[in-house]
Amino acid sequence: MFKELPSMTSLRAFEAAARHLSFTKAAVELGMTQGAISQQIKNLEDMIGLDLFVREKNRITLTETGHEYLVSARAAITELLVATDRVIDRQRGDILTIASLGTYSIKCLIPKLKTFTEANPHISVRIRTMVPSEQAVANDYDVSIQYGQKQDWPHLVAYPLGQEEFFPVCAPSLLRRKGGLSSPSDLARHTIIRTASPFTLRDDWPVWQEKAGIPDLKFAAEMTCDMLYVLYQAAAEGYGVAMGRTAVVQTDLASGRLVEPFSLRLRSALGYHLVIAPERKKLSKVQRFCEWALEILATNDAG
Repeated sequence: MFKELPSMTSLRAFEAAARHLSFTKAAVELGMTQGAISQQIKNLEDMIGLDLFVREKNRITLTETGHEYLVSARAAITELLVATDRVIDRQRGDILTIASLGTYSIKCLIPKLKTFTEANPHISVRIRTMVPSEQAVANDYDVSIQYGQKQDWPHLVAYPLGQEEFFPVCAPSLLRRKGGLSSPSDLARHTIIRTASPFTLRDDWPVWQEKAGIPDLKFAAEMTCDMLYVLYQAAAEGYGVAMGRTAVVQTDLASGRLVEPFSLRLRSALGYHLVIAPERKKLSKVQRFCEWALEILATNDAG
């Protein structure tokens, strides 16, 4: 059976009064009278059947129920405000929301995005960080950059952003320690760094070891990181050897922050893709970004 819901006016009146612990200050903030604030909160209390405030002569305090209800009220108000902004912004031609995996944003998108914003000064960019488990294009962004295979997004438009390869990387200092890394078998003297999280389901080390002829090699130690950018930071600091992806290590290799100790690279069946819902693809701002991304990001070096 459908239950009665509180009005947004009542929720806002309650949240403001709870924040200020004053009906008067809440009234000033919301442009209402003190009596109106009091009535809105009374409506809430009547509906709930419990008091939200303890009313004393010169002040009010939240009851235990009030404290508990405040958390939900704030969440409801925030969610509705965000949803409203989202709907409005998505239809505007001057705001482009890009959802991207965190490591890709840091290593690839942000360093190059300036050329897009300079070429399109009328478009404001918003970047939302995704986690790898978000496979569908959600309602709160226009385009996304995701990792996988093209068939992972059967009902969406997906453009590959270059060919992905994977290969070991490490700090330059590591080549001079513990006997160096002149051949893959030297990894037995070193720590390897893996990713291990609910979102990272693929470990490329076994495949690379097989191709390198060291399938049963035991490493000196292992270190695990839950996110790629943490993994590459650990590698750059000299903690061990990590498995690099073309796109997200290219800038570190170019700067010398990371080095590639071996010449063996393997092509990956996975890669970064620009993923768009068909209805969003028709928007001018999305078309402009796609043209830029496929020219600037989708290179053999970008992976």
